[in-house]
Amino acid sequence: MYGWIWRHLPGNAWVRALISLVLALAIVFVLFQWVFPWAEPLLPFNDVTVNGGGNAG
Repeated sequence: MYGWIWRHLPGNAWVRALISLVLALAIVFVLFQWVFPWAEPLLPFNDVTVNGGGNAG
């Protein structure tokens, strides 16, 4: 998949590397701005099942 993207980007290696960096940063931005906030209520991170009393050992 990455090879396909690399072959279809315009320019020489430096331009391709710069475009690849911009694409990666854009993907991270989209994930943090929209995807992760949307998915956060669906994830069970706040479902704590620790019992409150008793000995630890």
